[in-house]
Amino acid sequence: MSSSNTHPGTFVVCSYFVAWAIYGRNHNVFDLPVQNLTHILYAFANLDNEGRVFLGDAWADTDKHYEDDSWNETGTNLYGNFKRLGLLKKANRHLKVSLSIGGWTWSTNFTEVAAHPNKRAKFIKTAMEHMDNLGLDGLDIDWEYPKTPEDAVNYVTLLRELRQAMNEYATAKEDSTPYLLTGAMPCGESQYSLLRLNEMNQYMDLFYLMAYDLAGSWSNAADHQSNLHGGNANIHKAVQHYIGQGIPPHKVIVGMPIYGRAFQNTNGLGHPFEGVGKGTWEAGVYDYKTLPLPGAVEYYDENTVSSYSYDPAKRELMTYDSPLVIDRKAEYIAQHQLGGAMFWESSADFQGDHDRSLVGSISKGLRRHAPLDTSLNHVNYPTSMYENVRNGFE
Repeated sequence: MSSSNTHPGTFVVCSYFVAWAIYGRNHNVFDLPVQNLTHILYAFANLDNEGRVFLGDAWADTDKHYEDDSWNETGTNLYGNFKRLGLLKKANRHLKVSLSIGGWTWSTNFTEVAAHPNKRAKFIKTAMEHMDNLGLDGLDIDWEYPKTPEDAVNYVTLLRELRQAMNEYATAKEDSTPYLLTGAMPCGESQYSLLRLNEMNQYMDLFYLMAYDLAGSWSNAADHQSNLHGGNANIHKAVQHYIGQGIPPHKVIVGMPIYGRAFQNTNGLGHPFEGVGKGTWEAGVYDYKTLPLPGAVEYYDENTVSSYSYDPAKRELMTYDSPLVIDRKAEYIAQHQLGGAMFWESSADFQGDHDRSLVGSISKGLRRHAPLDTSLNHVNYPTSMYENVRNGFE
Protein backbone atom coordinates (compact mmCIF):
# COMPACT_ATOMS: atom_id res chain seq x y z
CA MET A 1 0.00 0.00 0.00
CA SER A 2 1.09 3.57 -0.54
CA SER A 3 1.93 5.58 2.54
CA SER A 4 2.30 9.07 1.22
CA ASN A 5 4.73 11.55 2.72
CA THR A 6 2.76 14.39 1.20
CA HIS A 7 -0.05 15.74 3.28
CA PRO A 8 -3.54 17.04 2.56
CA GLY A 9 -3.60 20.70 3.52
CA THR A 10 -0.21 21.48 1.98
CA PHE A 11 0.72 21.89 -1.67
CA VAL A 12 3.25 20.20 -3.91
CA VAL A 13 5.19 22.39 -6.35
CA CYS A 14 7.20 20.09 -8.58
CA SER A 15 9.40 20.64 -11.62
CA TYR A 16 11.16 18.34 -14.02
CA PHE A 17 14.89 18.90 -14.30
CA VAL A 18 16.18 17.50 -17.58
CA ALA A 19 19.68 16.02 -17.82
CA TRP A 20 20.36 17.80 -21.11
CA ALA A 21 19.71 21.23 -19.58
CA ILE A 22 23.39 21.52 -18.63
CA TYR A 23 24.46 21.71 -22.26
CA GLY A 24 23.14 24.34 -24.69
CA ARG A 25 20.57 25.62 -22.21
CA ASN A 26 23.31 26.28 -19.62
CA HIS A 27 20.87 25.47 -16.81
CA ASN A 28 22.24 23.59 -13.82
CA VAL A 29 20.90 21.98 -10.65
CA PHE A 30 22.13 24.93 -8.59
CA ASP A 31 19.93 27.25 -10.70
CA LEU A 32 16.74 25.58 -9.43
CA PRO A 33 14.44 27.91 -7.41
CA VAL A 34 14.40 25.59 -4.39
CA GLN A 35 12.55 28.10 -2.20
CA ASN A 36 9.54 27.66 -4.50
CA LEU A 37 9.82 23.89 -5.07
CA THR A 38 8.94 20.85 -2.96
CA HIS A 39 9.69 18.05 -5.47
CA ILE A 40 12.04 17.52 -8.43
CA LEU A 41 11.59 14.89 -11.12
CA TYR A 42 14.85 14.05 -12.86
CA ALA A 43 14.39 13.21 -16.55
CA PHE A 44 15.09 10.55 -17.67
CA ALA A 45 16.28 7.03 -17.07
CA ASN A 46 15.83 4.52 -19.89
CA LEU A 47 14.87 0.84 -19.82
CA ASP A 48 15.88 -1.94 -22.17
CA ASN A 49 13.64 -4.77 -23.37
CA GLU A 50 14.85 -7.04 -20.57
CA GLY A 51 13.72 -4.53 -17.95
CA ARG A 52 17.09 -3.07 -16.98
CA VAL A 53 16.81 0.56 -15.94
CA PHE A 54 19.86 2.64 -16.88
CA LEU A 55 20.74 6.32 -16.79
CA GLY A 56 20.29 8.29 -19.99
CA ASP A 57 23.52 10.33 -19.89
CA ALA A 58 26.16 9.01 -17.49
CA TRP A 59 28.44 12.04 -17.89
CA ALA A 60 25.72 14.55 -17.02
CA ASP A 61 24.07 12.31 -14.42
CA THR A 62 26.97 10.90 -12.38
CA ASP A 63 30.37 11.84 -13.83
CA LYS A 64 30.73 15.55 -14.59
CA HIS A 65 33.08 17.34 -12.21
CA TYR A 66 32.09 20.88 -11.27
CA GLU A 67 34.57 23.54 -10.13
CA ASP A 68 34.48 22.50 -6.48
CA ASP A 69 34.67 18.74 -7.20
CA SER A 70 38.01 17.10 -6.44
CA TRP A 71 39.72 14.79 -8.92
CA ASN A 72 41.72 13.25 -6.06
CA GLU A 73 39.06 11.63 -3.90
CA THR A 74 39.70 7.97 -3.14
CA GLY A 75 37.07 5.30 -3.63
CA THR A 76 33.99 5.43 -5.82
CA ASN A 77 32.18 8.74 -5.56
CA LEU A 78 29.14 10.35 -7.15
CA TYR A 79 29.53 13.48 -9.26
CA GLY A 80 27.41 15.10 -11.97
CA ASN A 81 23.85 16.28 -11.54
CA PHE A 82 23.03 13.72 -8.87
CA LYS A 83 25.81 14.90 -6.56
CA ARG A 84 24.48 18.45 -7.01
CA LEU A 85 20.97 17.22 -6.18
CA GLY A 86 22.30 15.43 -3.09
CA LEU A 87 23.94 18.63 -1.87
CA LEU A 88 20.73 20.54 -2.59
CA LYS A 89 18.69 18.00 -0.60
CA LYS A 90 21.09 18.22 2.34
CA ALA A 91 20.77 22.02 2.43
CA ASN A 92 16.99 22.01 1.81
CA ARG A 93 15.41 19.15 3.76
CA HIS A 94 11.95 19.86 2.28
CA LEU A 95 13.15 19.05 -1.26
CA LYS A 96 12.32 15.55 -2.53
CA VAL A 97 14.01 14.18 -5.68
CA SER A 98 12.70 11.29 -7.79
CA LEU A 99 14.12 9.59 -10.86
CA SER A 100 11.69 9.60 -13.80
CA ILE A 101 11.88 6.47 -15.92
CA GLY A 102 10.72 6.49 -19.54
CA GLY A 103 9.33 9.65 -21.08
CA TRP A 104 8.06 10.11 -24.61
CA THR A 105 11.22 8.79 -26.27
CA TRP A 106 12.09 5.97 -23.89
CA SER A 107 8.70 4.36 -23.19
CA THR A 108 9.01 1.81 -26.00
CA ASN A 109 9.88 -1.15 -23.78
CA PHE A 110 7.32 -0.66 -21.00
CA THR A 111 4.70 -2.88 -22.66
CA GLU A 112 7.12 -5.81 -22.97
CA VAL A 113 8.66 -5.37 -19.52
CA ALA A 114 5.41 -4.90 -17.59
CA ALA A 115 3.94 -8.06 -19.15
CA HIS A 116 6.64 -10.49 -17.97
CA PRO A 117 7.40 -11.37 -14.32
CA ASN A 118 11.17 -11.80 -14.88
CA LYS A 119 11.47 -8.51 -16.75
CA ARG A 120 9.40 -6.70 -14.10
CA ALA A 121 11.72 -8.15 -11.45
CA LYS A 122 14.77 -6.83 -13.35
CA PHE A 123 13.08 -3.43 -13.73
CA ILE A 124 12.31 -3.22 -10.01
CA LYS A 125 15.76 -4.42 -8.92
CA THR A 126 17.64 -1.97 -11.16
CA ALA A 127 15.27 0.96 -10.46
CA MET A 128 15.64 0.42 -6.71
CA GLU A 129 19.44 0.22 -7.06
CA HIS A 130 19.41 3.66 -8.70
CA MET A 131 17.22 5.07 -5.93
CA ASP A 132 19.59 3.72 -3.29
CA ASN A 133 22.91 4.47 -5.01
CA LEU A 134 21.97 8.01 -6.08
CA GLY A 135 20.36 8.92 -2.75
CA LEU A 136 16.84 9.57 -4.04
CA ASP A 137 13.41 9.94 -2.44
CA GLY A 138 11.39 8.05 -5.01
CA LEU A 139 10.72 6.77 -8.50
CA ASP A 140 8.43 8.25 -11.13
CA ILE A 141 6.98 6.09 -13.92
CA ASP A 142 6.65 8.00 -17.20
CA TRP A 143 4.99 5.38 -19.40
CA GLU A 144 3.77 7.25 -22.48
CA TYR A 145 1.39 5.48 -23.00
CA PRO A 146 -0.31 2.19 -22.14
CA LYS A 147 -2.30 1.32 -25.27
CA THR A 148 -4.32 -1.82 -24.44
CA PRO A 149 -6.38 -3.21 -21.54
CA GLU A 150 -3.54 -5.70 -21.00
CA ASP A 151 -1.07 -2.82 -20.63
CA ALA A 152 -3.35 -1.26 -18.02
CA VAL A 153 -3.51 -4.47 -15.98
CA ASN A 154 0.26 -4.98 -16.21
CA TYR A 155 0.85 -1.37 -15.16
CA VAL A 156 -0.98 -2.08 -11.89
CA THR A 157 1.11 -5.21 -11.33
CA LEU A 158 4.33 -3.26 -11.95
CA LEU A 159 3.27 -0.60 -9.44
CA ARG A 160 2.26 -3.16 -6.83
CA GLU A 161 5.59 -4.98 -7.03
CA LEU A 162 7.54 -1.72 -7.03
CA ARG A 163 5.66 -0.44 -3.99
CA GLN A 164 6.37 -3.70 -2.18
CA ALA A 165 10.08 -3.34 -2.95
CA MET A 166 10.05 0.26 -1.68
CA ASN A 167 8.35 -0.77 1.56
CA GLU A 168 10.84 -3.61 2.09
CA TYR A 169 13.73 -1.22 1.42
CA ALA A 170 12.39 1.28 3.98
CA THR A 171 11.85 -1.48 6.56
CA ALA A 172 15.39 -2.79 6.08
CA LYS A 173 16.72 0.72 6.74
CA GLU A 174 14.34 1.21 9.69
CA ASP A 175 13.21 4.29 7.79
CA SER A 176 9.84 5.64 8.89
CA THR A 177 9.69 8.23 6.09
CA PRO A 178 8.07 6.54 3.06
CA TYR A 179 9.54 6.63 -0.43
CA LEU A 180 7.57 8.21 -3.25
CA LEU A 181 6.05 6.24 -6.09
CA THR A 182 4.53 8.59 -8.64
CA GLY A 183 3.58 8.67 -12.31
CA ALA A 184 3.27 11.07 -15.23
CA MET A 185 -0.37 10.65 -16.25
CA PRO A 186 -2.16 11.39 -19.53
CA CYS A 187 -4.84 14.05 -19.99
CA GLY A 188 -6.18 12.73 -23.29
CA GLU A 189 -9.51 10.97 -22.83
CA SER A 190 -8.64 7.94 -24.97
CA GLN A 191 -5.50 7.42 -22.87
CA TYR A 192 -6.72 8.06 -19.32
CA SER A 193 -9.99 6.15 -19.78
CA LEU A 194 -7.94 2.99 -20.40
CA LEU A 195 -6.12 3.12 -17.07
CA ARG A 196 -7.23 1.19 -13.97
CA LEU A 197 -6.83 4.27 -11.79
CA ASN A 198 -8.66 3.00 -8.73
CA GLU A 199 -6.28 0.03 -8.54
CA MET A 200 -3.22 2.20 -9.22
CA ASN A 201 -4.22 4.47 -6.36
CA GLN A 202 -3.36 1.82 -3.75
CA TYR A 203 0.30 2.00 -4.68
CA MET A 204 0.91 5.55 -5.90
CA ASP A 205 1.52 8.70 -3.88
CA LEU A 206 1.00 11.33 -6.56
CA PHE A 207 -0.56 11.45 -10.02
CA TYR A 208 1.27 14.08 -12.08
CA LEU A 209 -1.22 15.04 -14.79
CA MET A 210 0.50 16.07 -18.02
CA ALA A 211 -2.06 18.84 -18.48
CA TYR A 212 -0.42 20.34 -21.57
CA ASP A 213 0.03 19.49 -25.25
CA LEU A 214 -3.75 19.45 -25.64
CA ALA A 215 -3.04 21.06 -29.02
CA GLY A 216 0.02 21.25 -31.26
CA SER A 217 1.46 20.45 -34.67
CA TRP A 218 -0.85 17.41 -34.92
CA SER A 219 -4.02 19.53 -34.51
CA ASN A 220 -6.38 20.59 -37.32
CA ALA A 221 -6.52 24.19 -36.12
CA ALA A 222 -4.66 26.61 -33.87
CA ASP A 223 -5.86 26.01 -30.32
CA HIS A 224 -5.01 26.21 -26.61
CA GLN A 225 -2.56 23.60 -25.32
CA SER A 226 -3.27 23.87 -21.57
CA ASN A 227 -6.77 25.34 -21.14
CA LEU A 228 -8.59 24.73 -17.87
CA HIS A 229 -12.05 24.76 -19.46
CA GLY A 230 -13.69 24.63 -22.90
CA GLY A 231 -12.81 22.88 -26.13
CA ASN A 232 -12.78 19.16 -26.83
CA ALA A 233 -10.02 18.53 -24.30
CA ASN A 234 -9.47 20.49 -21.13
CA ILE A 235 -7.78 20.10 -17.76
CA HIS A 236 -10.95 20.20 -15.65
CA LYS A 237 -12.41 17.26 -17.58
CA ALA A 238 -9.28 15.18 -16.93
CA VAL A 239 -9.14 16.16 -13.24
CA GLN A 240 -12.79 15.16 -12.79
CA HIS A 241 -12.10 11.78 -14.39
CA TYR A 242 -9.21 10.99 -12.04
CA ILE A 243 -11.20 12.00 -8.97
CA GLY A 244 -14.26 10.16 -10.29
CA GLN A 245 -12.16 6.99 -10.50
CA GLY A 246 -11.32 7.20 -6.81
CA ILE A 247 -8.08 9.17 -6.75
CA PRO A 248 -8.10 11.42 -3.64
CA PRO A 249 -7.94 15.06 -4.77
CA HIS A 250 -4.76 15.71 -2.76
CA LYS A 251 -2.93 13.14 -4.93
CA VAL A 252 -3.90 14.92 -8.17
CA ILE A 253 -1.16 17.30 -9.34
CA VAL A 254 -1.89 19.64 -12.26
CA GLY A 255 0.94 19.80 -14.80
CA MET A 256 1.74 23.09 -16.50
CA PRO A 257 3.97 23.94 -19.48
CA ILE A 258 6.97 26.25 -19.24
CA TYR A 259 6.93 26.53 -23.02
CA GLY A 260 4.72 27.68 -25.85
CA ARG A 261 3.50 25.81 -28.91
CA ALA A 262 3.40 27.77 -32.15
CA PHE A 263 0.96 27.81 -35.05
CA GLN A 264 2.08 29.68 -38.17
CA ASN A 265 0.18 31.18 -41.10
CA THR A 266 -3.06 31.29 -39.18
CA ASN A 267 -5.78 33.86 -38.64
CA GLY A 268 -6.05 32.91 -34.98
CA LEU A 269 -7.70 30.48 -32.57
CA GLY A 270 -9.89 27.91 -34.30
CA HIS A 271 -8.42 28.69 -37.70
CA PRO A 272 -6.26 26.39 -39.83
CA PHE A 273 -2.49 26.83 -39.73
CA GLU A 274 0.50 25.91 -41.84
CA GLY A 275 3.80 25.17 -40.10
CA VAL A 276 4.92 25.59 -36.50
CA GLY A 277 8.26 27.40 -36.80
CA LYS A 278 11.72 26.28 -35.74
CA GLY A 279 11.23 26.75 -32.00
CA THR A 280 13.93 27.37 -29.40
CA TRP A 281 15.31 23.82 -29.27
CA GLU A 282 12.80 21.80 -31.30
CA ALA A 283 10.33 22.63 -34.04
CA GLY A 284 7.25 24.51 -32.88
CA VAL A 285 8.22 24.64 -29.18
CA TYR A 286 9.46 27.89 -27.65
CA ASP A 287 10.98 28.41 -24.21
CA TYR A 288 8.50 30.37 -22.11
CA LYS A 289 11.22 32.86 -21.10
CA THR A 290 11.35 34.03 -24.76
CA LEU A 291 7.60 34.75 -24.88
CA PRO A 292 5.78 36.69 -26.11
CA LEU A 293 8.07 36.96 -29.13
CA PRO A 294 8.84 40.47 -30.43
CA GLY A 295 5.86 41.85 -32.36
CA ALA A 296 3.33 39.55 -30.66
CA VAL A 297 0.62 40.69 -28.24
CA GLU A 298 -0.35 38.52 -25.25
CA TYR A 299 -4.03 37.80 -24.59
CA TYR A 300 -5.93 36.16 -21.74
CA ASP A 301 -9.06 34.10 -22.39
CA GLU A 302 -11.11 34.09 -19.18
CA ASN A 303 -13.67 31.55 -20.45
CA THR A 304 -11.09 28.81 -21.01
CA VAL A 305 -8.56 30.17 -18.46
CA SER A 306 -5.73 30.23 -20.94
CA SER A 307 -3.36 32.69 -22.56
CA TYR A 308 -1.81 33.04 -25.98
CA SER A 309 0.02 35.56 -28.10
CA TYR A 310 -0.62 36.59 -31.70
CA ASP A 311 1.50 38.44 -34.21
CA PRO A 312 -0.80 39.76 -36.99
CA ALA A 313 2.13 40.62 -39.25
CA LYS A 314 3.63 37.13 -39.09
CA ARG A 315 0.19 35.50 -38.58
CA GLU A 316 1.73 33.45 -35.79
CA LEU A 317 -0.14 32.26 -32.70
CA MET A 318 1.57 30.90 -29.58
CA THR A 319 -0.27 28.97 -26.85
CA TYR A 320 1.29 29.02 -23.35
CA ASP A 321 0.53 29.83 -19.72
CA SER A 322 1.07 33.39 -18.47
CA PRO A 323 1.44 34.36 -14.78
CA LEU A 324 -2.24 35.37 -14.80
CA VAL A 325 -3.26 31.89 -15.98
CA ILE A 326 -0.97 30.31 -13.38
CA ASP A 327 -2.63 32.44 -10.68
CA ARG A 328 -6.10 31.29 -11.80
CA LYS A 329 -4.90 27.68 -11.85
CA ALA A 330 -3.62 28.12 -8.29
CA GLU A 331 -7.13 29.24 -7.29
CA TYR A 332 -8.60 26.22 -9.08
CA ILE A 333 -6.19 23.83 -7.31
CA ALA A 334 -7.07 25.32 -3.93
CA GLN A 335 -10.83 25.39 -4.64
CA HIS A 336 -10.88 21.72 -5.64
CA GLN A 337 -8.46 20.73 -2.85
CA LEU A 338 -6.00 19.25 -5.34
CA GLY A 339 -2.42 18.40 -4.44
CA GLY A 340 -0.55 21.13 -6.27
CA ALA A 341 1.31 21.81 -9.51
CA MET A 342 4.02 20.26 -11.68
CA PHE A 343 6.05 21.91 -14.45
CA TRP A 344 7.82 20.75 -17.59
CA GLU A 345 10.66 21.88 -17.36
CA SER A 346 12.83 24.16 -15.24
CA SER A 347 15.31 25.50 -17.82
CA ALA A 348 12.66 27.41 -19.81
CA ASP A 349 11.41 29.62 -16.95
CA PHE A 350 12.49 33.16 -16.11
CA GLN A 351 15.19 32.81 -13.45
CA GLY A 352 15.35 34.35 -10.00
CA ASP A 353 12.60 36.58 -8.63
CA HIS A 354 11.44 37.67 -12.08
CA ASP A 355 7.76 38.64 -11.93
CA ARG A 356 7.03 36.47 -14.98
CA SER A 357 8.49 33.30 -13.45
CA LEU A 358 5.83 30.58 -13.62
CA VAL A 359 7.26 28.55 -10.74
CA GLY A 360 7.36 31.76 -8.68
CA SER A 361 3.78 32.57 -9.70
CA ILE A 362 2.33 29.20 -8.68
CA SER A 363 4.24 29.19 -5.40
CA LYS A 364 2.91 32.64 -4.55
CA GLY A 365 -0.62 31.74 -5.69
CA LEU A 366 -0.82 28.49 -3.72
CA ARG A 367 0.72 29.98 -0.56
CA ARG A 368 -2.26 32.35 -0.35
CA HIS A 369 -4.36 29.29 0.48
CA ALA A 370 -2.04 26.91 2.37
CA PRO A 371 1.68 26.27 2.96
CA LEU A 372 3.83 24.25 0.61
CA ASP A 373 4.72 20.68 1.57
CA THR A 374 7.67 20.58 3.98
CA SER A 375 7.78 16.82 4.65
CA LEU A 376 11.38 15.68 5.04
CA ASN A 377 13.49 14.11 2.34
CA HIS A 378 15.87 11.20 2.87
CA VAL A 379 19.57 11.67 3.58
CA ASN A 380 20.61 8.26 4.93
CA TYR A 381 21.86 5.75 2.34
CA PRO A 382 24.24 3.31 4.08
CA THR A 383 24.18 0.79 1.19
CA SER A 384 24.85 3.20 -1.70
CA MET A 385 27.71 2.16 -4.00
CA TYR A 386 29.03 5.72 -3.72
CA GLU A 387 31.20 6.64 -0.75
CA ASN A 388 30.15 10.28 -0.64
CA VAL A 389 26.45 9.32 -0.70
CA ARG A 390 27.01 6.84 2.15
CA ASN A 391 28.72 9.52 4.26
CA GLY A 392 26.04 12.16 3.51
CA PHE A 393 28.41 14.38 1.48
CA GLU A 394 30.34 15.25 4.63
